[in-house]
Amino acid sequence: MKKKSEKQADVEALNKVLASTPNVFVAAFSKLTVAQDFQLRKTVRGAGGMYQVVKNTIAAKAGAGTPAEEVTKSLSGMTSIAYTATDPVGLAKVLTKYAKDNPAFTFKAGIVEGRVFNVKDIEALATMPSKEEIYAKLLYLIQAPAQRLVTSINGVGRNLAVVIDQGVKENKFSA
Repeated sequence: MKKKSEKQADVEALNKVLASTPNVFVAAFSKLTVAQDFQLRKTVRGAGGMYQVVKNTIAAKAGAGTPAEEVTKSLSGMTSIAYTATDPVGLAKVLTKYAKDNPAFTFKAGIVEGRVFNVKDIEALATMPSKEEIYAKLLYLIQAPAQRLVTSINGVGRNLAVVIDQGVKENKFSA
């Protein structure tokens, strides 16, 4: 059993995480095997996030005064949090996929960029394209008009060359 000072240190450490991390997903788990838990942690790390199991009272105390206060104040059952400072969509995707593969893992709520998300919102977030996909589409849209302009300019010169070449072949030009 932990001493009061150890519990206070846990509260302070979790408070720092919740105060500085804009994307937090709160989940429930029960009857996960060690292998399943290891796979979940590995998957979350692969998506650029962190995962930890928390006591409900510690989460409630640590969440006080942070953006995650609303989702940590009335927790019950076995609780874990997954969080990332970078890509909430990527983390939501891997957690949703893991939840589909392992029914023992379910979402409770989440905070994404300061907004509270319920289970349906998290699933909708998981269907969004990743940042990289959005950047690629945006870059394509920016480049497309310039590419069309260059093609049109090249087309005029090419068409002129074809007309001159046909005129020379058919002796339409007199010297």
